Amino acid sequence: MESVPTIKIHIEKYMRENDLKLQHFSDITGINVGTLSAILKGSRPMSMNQLNQITFVVGLEKGYFYKSYGVESFIESAPHWRRLEPYLYECAELSKLDCIQQVITHVTDDRSYIEELFEVAEGFFARGLNEAALILYECVADSEKYQHSERLALCQYRIFLLNKTLNKFDNLNAAVKFEPYIDKLNEEVQLDAIKDLANIYASISLWDKVLELAQELERRVNFQIKFQNEKHKTKGSKSFYPLFVYNAYANLLQANVSEERKQYVQALRYIDIYENILDEIKSPTKEEQDLIKLLMGWAKGNRYLYTLFLGDFEILDVLFRLS
Repeated sequence: MESVPTIKIHIEKYMRENDLKLQHFSDITGINVGTLSAILKGSRPMSMNQLNQITFVVGLEKGYFYKSYGVESFIESAPHWRRLEPYLYECAELSKLDCIQQVITHVTDDRSYIEELFEVAEGFFARGLNEAALILYECVADSEKYQHSERLALCQYRIFLLNKTLNKFDNLNAAVKFEPYIDKLNEEVQLDAIKDLANIYASISLWDKVLELAQELERRVNFQIKFQNEKHKTKGSKSFYPLFVYNAYANLLQANVSEERKQYVQALRYIDIYENILDEIKSPTKEEQDLIKLLMGWAKGNRYLYTLFLGDFEILDVLFRLS
């Protein structure tokens, strides 16, 4: 065992230098003396809270023992989820990614923890602990690569999002790798995935792909709107935005494609569709009102731009009066 002897050496040194008995050390750490004795003998596993308390008392920075603790608790011994989950969170908070990678490589050999590891990855993702989340998503995806499951598809979606860079080649690789998994996602999550893919292709000027994805986004969202109306669905949506936003955005993307192709009349038609979709929203919530205002602002700006591109310079007078 690597971590317990290491901690024991520091405890004994600290007690010797400060002329402390085990009972006194127990008092200042807040760990029961019997528990502390058993931990030091190696007959009882140590919790993360106990590890942090001991580390603090002996004057070392938090996380000092995490690597050795990971080896002793999860590699040299059978891992227990009650200790593993807090260990992963503590390591993520301190950006000890090497500790996470070291442990996860061994833990994922046993598929019994795959579901729990995925949930922890989702927790990391929600907290913005992206590097730690990426390690877990990649391990889970590798463990499930032959399962063709929704969980695998969601892992690949998260990996795609976390791997986006300013490098066009990297973004193209990420998009091509992720795209085959879209149909395995929940139908509502598919809308966000298609939107994100279209944005990536737009950033690298692959306008044929943008148009293809925009039309697919429009088709899928219209199907969901129809399904929602027919089934009177009331359960919470898994998509990030209300459905009308995706419908409007699909037409905005198509307008952008037309703009790049210098088809400004067609671009204005898409803006008309886009604005009509927003005008038809009945009794919007405060959040929806904010989204409509934002989207309408984009529509107005694009309409001025396309009108100007068509040679109608009188629009400049309008813009000057508004400025």
